[in-house]
Amino acid sequence: MSVKASGGSSVARPQLYQTVPVATISQAEQQDRFLGKSELSELATYFSSGAKRLEIAQILTQNAELIVSRAANRIFTGGSPLAFLEKPSEDPTPEMVAVGGGSSNVTEGMKLGTVSYAESRSNSLLDGLKSIFADTGSGPAVFLPPGFGPINVSRYGPGNMTKSLRDLSWFLRYTTYAIVAGDPNLIAVNVRGLREIIENACSSSATLVALQEMRRAALGYLKADKEAQEIALQYFGVLITEFEAATPGTKVRQRPNSSDQQGLALPQIYFNAAERRQKFVMKPGLSSTEKEDVVKAAYRQVFERDITRAYSLSVSDLESKVKNGEISTKEFIRRLGKSPLYRKNFYEPYVNSRVVELATRHFLGRGLSSPEEFTKYFSVVSKGGLSALVDALVDSQEYSDYFGEETVPYLRGLGQEAQECRNWGPQIDLFNYSAPFRKVPQFVTLFADYKQPLRDQHVYGTGNDPLEIQFGAIFPKETRNPSNRPAPFGKDTRRILIRNGAGIDNQLSNPAARGNHPGSLGPKVFKLDQLPGGYISSRFKRSGSSKGTSVNYSETSTQAVITAAYRQVFGRELYEGQRQTVAEIKLENGDITVREFIRALAKSDVFRKMYWTSLYVCKAIEYIHRRLLGRPTYGRQEMNAYFDLSSKKGFYALVDAILDSQEYNEAFGEDTVPYERYLTPGGVFLRTGRVGAFAEKNPVGTAEVTPRFIELGTPDQTKGEIELDNRVAQGVSKRRQQSKVFKLTTTSDKVALKTLIQAAYRQIFERNIDPYVNRNEFTALESKLGNNEINLKEFIEALGSTSLYIKEFYTPYPNTKVIELGTKHFLGRAPRNQAEIRMYNQILATDGLKGFINAMVNSVEYAQLFGEDTVPYRRYPTLPAANFPNTERLYNQLTKQNDELVVPSFEPATATDRS
Repeated sequence: MSVKASGGSSVARPQLYQTVPVATISQAEQQDRFLGKSELSELATYFSSGAKRLEIAQILTQNAELIVSRAANRIFTGGSPLAFLEKPSEDPTPEMVAVGGGSSNVTEGMKLGTVSYAESRSNSLLDGLKSIFADTGSGPAVFLPPGFGPINVSRYGPGNMTKSLRDLSWFLRYTTYAIVAGDPNLIAVNVRGLREIIENACSSSATLVALQEMRRAALGYLKADKEAQEIALQYFGVLITEFEAATPGTKVRQRPNSSDQQGLALPQIYFNAAERRQKFVMKPGLSSTEKEDVVKAAYRQVFERDITRAYSLSVSDLESKVKNGEISTKEFIRRLGKSPLYRKNFYEPYVNSRVVELATRHFLGRGLSSPEEFTKYFSVVSKGGLSALVDALVDSQEYSDYFGEETVPYLRGLGQEAQECRNWGPQIDLFNYSAPFRKVPQFVTLFADYKQPLRDQHVYGTGNDPLEIQFGAIFPKETRNPSNRPAPFGKDTRRILIRNGAGIDNQLSNPAARGNHPGSLGPKVFKLDQLPGGYISSRFKRSGSSKGTSVNYSETSTQAVITAAYRQVFGRELYEGQRQTVAEIKLENGDITVREFIRALAKSDVFRKMYWTSLYVCKAIEYIHRRLLGRPTYGRQEMNAYFDLSSKKGFYALVDAILDSQEYNEAFGEDTVPYERYLTPGGVFLRTGRVGAFAEKNPVGTAEVTPRFIELGTPDQTKGEIELDNRVAQGVSKRRQQSKVFKLTTTSDKVALKTLIQAAYRQIFERNIDPYVNRNEFTALESKLGNNEINLKEFIEALGSTSLYIKEFYTPYPNTKVIELGTKHFLGRAPRNQAEIRMYNQILATDGLKGFINAMVNSVEYAQLFGEDTVPYRRYPTLPAANFPNTERLYNQLTKQNDELVVPSFEPATATDRS
């Protein structure tokens, strides 16, 4: 079996429209530059006209029904098109006026042309007719193209009329979108190519007339504002021009001679809507600035960054040669690939597999296409190294087809050309992430997964089936992270299904047990053993006459079967008006079997709307198969058969095929309501993996045993206050209770004053200072304090400016250590954080030690804690938890014997080589 697998990835959402801000900013971002003056003025114009464009869109939206109806009246005859609008006007309230006699059925009268439309503010029938048929528009006149003729409403049909009015409303709606976005590209992308489609269903000339009439009607509502008229006229002009234009051709992927191509094609309309990627071509006549832009584009493509801006690097010799025309752009790209800078960044740090992936991105603008291509280039780089690989890529036919001699390579990503699905995910990663962030080879592992698939994975990835009921559908948004390397899923691959009951009765391993009921291990089974009217179940035949009545038959038991059938087929009980009453009566009377009753329910309009009309075909088949046959589909082969049947014969043939199948006959027969026989592993997990889904394991009647740790933690007696205090203080040092605060209350007590001065010396100088007291500066300070000439706060500040403090704690240490010791001596703690250290470091550098100590002593923190009469102390009990360890360490080490910094910061990171 040939393997054709999806590369798999998270959902890629391309840039659909090029609005003014997106186009302007993306182009500057691609060139790694700031916005230019012209681009900024373009953005300023766009934002300044925002209010006006919103006002235009609001006016057109409020009058959308009238604009569309006026355009429709121009091309339809024999009836009023307004009756076919999906959303009729509500304000003002329309009045229906019968012409030639009153008709009770107003809608039918409008379709037949016997009823006209008039606005409620009109006072006469004539005014109402004028409101629609009078030419109150503005702007260019309506040009009637050749072959135009009015369309008769009755011949055209109600269904076609509804679609035509819906399409006209769609044209107007997308025009308002483009006006709000400020870019007509929205119209060009969505309207170009519709002429051929409408021509096959209706008339393109009539549509063109209707669009012109819509333009006149819309401009008529903007008569009071000339600027608004000009803006609206511009966008309606784009609408009409794009509708008249022919459908753009398909952009075919190049390299037609390659044997590995899959015939890929990209519609031109998607190419026009994709993100603009500027192409740089080196021409002899370019200015020096333009040539510099081309060189920078080459740097960004080959090195993934502008090396002149990022690293101030350049290859000046090569730059001058390519600018002067001595070498071509192709040769310039080749030499950049062989440069030492490229070798250092994209060859030496990676294995050869990753080197090949990065080289195809840099020189061909894409990811690897196939295992054969990877093997080819891997062999080249293994034998000849980087130079041989660069030569092989630059000299390839593909490089010549796309870039030639003068064009700088560019990323050929989403919207630039058709993309292969088999390497989709890795290619998106290759384009979106810089090389250092994706060092592991991706393509070689993806190709290896293709050869060794995991058979139990979903066809579109492991995460695309969140409800485990959506097999076969492609979803616009995922709710789980899918695997970016899903296994191939072919027609011969079968899903893993789990029996909802005894595993020994699995119909694959034991086909004879297909009809066995699950019993107590599975769901409840509802069965009607015997019905009145002569029918006896073929699976429960009895000897004797078949005309007997069941002794177990009653209305109650039949109603139970009917209720079970509704719950199985519809998933819930229906409302009274939705129930199939006729089929219920037939079942109760014995006219039909349970199988036929299930068939009637499945073919009802309610079931069709729930599980067929609103769903994808594959998703609808999966739902119906589970409801009627009680299991998920096995795989692609079974799904393809049902899909083919549905496409050829429709919904009712699908229901008949399931109910008339051999499996249904063996599993349920004529008398059993279908039940859920099999689940996927995901379904089992959803039902059993949630909280409360597991049964209690404890035997009934067992006494609860109190855990031992709860018994030990329960107090056996009431504790006293002293014992509680002791328990609270467990593990806390006695220093908290033993710390003494020295406070100056009076200077008359000389002994207490002497003790307070000694405490100040010990706090500031970390020792008793008796041997130094004979110095004049200390004696003078003590005298001033004793004579009340200075207070204690000024005394503390003066000690920090003495020659002894400068000698012991300032001169030998760097500023960081000085700040650390200063906060210890004057604030009783370690520095809080790096911000505080930077603040004090700036003060220390500008104002010196005296200014640093003055800043601490006069701080709010000092005033709140110590005031003017308290000696600073070690603030053990009051420190926050974050600063406590640093303060403990600072106080517990000896200053003279240990000059290590105690700084509350992170350890410096070691430098690493990231080349």
